[in-house]
Amino acid sequence: MAWFNVNISNITLESALSGDEPRDERLAQVEIVLLSIIFITAGILNFGLLLVLWKRRKQLSRMRVFVFHLCVADLVVTFFQVCPQLMWDITDRFIGPDILCRTVKYLQVVGMFASTYMIVVMTIDRYQAICNPMVTFQRRRARWNGPVCAAWCVSLIGSLPQVFIFSRVEVAPGVYDCWAQFIKPWGPRAYVTWTTLVIFVLPILTVIVCQVRICRTVHINFHMKTHHVGEAVSKPLSSRASSVAGVSKARVKTVKMTVVIVLTYIICWTPFFTVQLWSVWDVEAPTQTATFTILMLLASLNSCMNPCIYLLFSGQVPKRLAALMCVDQPDLKESMQEEATMVSSLYISLKSLSDSR
Repeated sequence: MAWFNVNISNITLESALSGDEPRDERLAQVEIVLLSIIFITAGILNFGLLLVLWKRRKQLSRMRVFVFHLCVADLVVTFFQVCPQLMWDITDRFIGPDILCRTVKYLQVVGMFASTYMIVVMTIDRYQAICNPMVTFQRRRARWNGPVCAAWCVSLIGSLPQVFIFSRVEVAPGVYDCWAQFIKPWGPRAYVTWTTLVIFVLPILTVIVCQVRICRTVHINFHMKTHHVGEAVSKPLSSRASSVAGVSKARVKTVKMTVVIVLTYIICWTPFFTVQLWSVWDVEAPTQTATFTILMLLASLNSCMNPCIYLLFSGQVPKRLAALMCVDQPDLKESMQEEATMVSSLYISLKSLSDSR
């Protein structure tokens, strides 16, 4: 799957030409069932959430803009990674011309890049909003979201090697398939290792650093606020103070949602990249076993989990689903307004704490 087929033993042209061995039909049936469930679930959830957000595109907060593009990235994974792999498992061989082979392989990695880097820019944006609230407060609303555009540009450019690596080749007399061609033995190792670094390791390290600093800032802020409220416990809370207290809950919910999205991504994709590295660095890797194959297939579950996480943290799962048929949702509008004022309220909170010293 992704940049290689599930049948990793045929990773290069040399190994593919060694013979056209029959596949394990029972394992293939398991793959088809799992991919079908993932494809249907991810398609329905992401398309439904995308439709809800699109209907309210004029009222989208910054966070919801990132969620919107994360849904688009997950749909790219669903329709251009999961779906082609499902069809591939059904037909056993890639059916189509060379241009289709290269296009499918290119779009498969575009989805992986986009899904990963959308999480990265979303986390960096939360870091800026919480750790540098004054800078974010003074920032004007732009017509184009720079981080989102950067994530898509990295995805489209970073996936270009797929076009030159994969092609339609003859794997047996009269039998054609879509395979990668590498120089043995360092070619596959270099490519898989490099792709793992740029799609998984470096983004995860960036996200972890940002999340640690976010959690530290939130903890310090709450500690200062608790200490400040304790000193003024005999005084009635002003309207501004009560407003700040209410926004703190919304801010914590946003941070928690981002953390859960990141953890889900790590859980889903770590087995995939682990077995990919194992397959190219260990010539005796059990690539034909069911466990090896299913671990790679389960990586696409991440596309099903992201919309579920957002709906759960919104606290309005039934209303979100009902919004597909409704035009006006007052509760949703209030939620958007509350999230839109998060940065400005945080700025007021930090400023008032600074003045009280």
